[in-house]
Amino acid sequence: MPTAHAQALHVAAPHAQARHAGAAPPAPRPAAALGVASGVTAMVCVGGSVAVSSVLAGAPVFTAEAVRYGAACLILITLARLTGRRLTWPRRTEWLWLSGIGVTGLVMFNLALVEGSRHAEPAVLGVAVACVPVLLALVGPLLEGTRPRTAPVAAALVVTCGAGLVQGLGRTDAIGMAWAVVVFGCEAAFTLLAIPVLGRHGPWGLSVHTTWLATVMFAVLGMTREGPAAIARLSEQDWLAVGYLAVAVTAAAFVLWYSSVRRLGASRAGLLTGIAPVAAASTGVLLGGPAPTPLVWAGIAVVAAGLTVGFRSRRD
Repeated sequence: MPTAHAQALHVAAPHAQARHAGAAPPAPRPAAALGVASGVTAMVCVGGSVAVSSVLAGAPVFTAEAVRYGAACLILITLARLTGRRLTWPRRTEWLWLSGIGVTGLVMFNLALVEGSRHAEPAVLGVAVACVPVLLALVGPLLEGTRPRTAPVAAALVVTCGAGLVQGLGRTDAIGMAWAVVVFGCEAAFTLLAIPVLGRHGPWGLSVHTTWLATVMFAVLGMTREGPAAIARLSEQDWLAVGYLAVAVTAAAFVLWYSSVRRLGASRAGLLTGIAPVAAASTGVLLGGPAPTPLVWAGIAVVAAGLTVGFRSRRD
């Protein structure tokens, strides 16, 4: 189940330096609407991938992840070349930011899910991810050269509460709680560490560099922990699942998410992460699962309220 959790949660996601970095100040309405649309689509891809990810529950996790990120990187490079997008090689301190995304937001995130799932129920790790909008609302503006504002922080708290209701609560021990904290930090790092390099590399370049770095890291882990023959243990269903995750949850979702962060800023883009657990719950119903409980419906309503508060305050 750890791989299933990884995709379900991963949701897995710039100004003083943002004028060099990337997230825009209050954007014109068409740009803001496009940012919301891309962020929502990214979170729907992530939240809706739970059923597909569960196929990989018994597969060699790190090898499957290496294949996934490698395939996504090739797709992104090919599409960038075909569409005339310029990819820039990192320089100086940019390597630190990009490597940080790969190490924390991708590799450590998955490791924390693998280890955390041995001590905590999935809902505990889900709630940890649900808390990320608050950190993005507080720290994101600082990295973008502005100050946190009350309305986005309040909206993030509301969205976090709603996402927590949708996820539900679970049991854990002290070690599981520690891993949940790691999951929380790594999920936030996926967005926060991208801010200083988003301006120069853009969503496409950032996605390309993070995916190839993740490919190398996961390949090393796969070779050392699962063995070079692990790739032969991937079944036909595993390959289909990896292919879907590479296309929809990595290549597409990464570009869409970083485009949203660039247009909306981290604090407001972060509100959209509350859509991932809602999409996961909705997908479960569409695939024949049980109908949401009243508590889940209440959580969906709270998420909607938080999004309304957050994005209405921007217009005001």
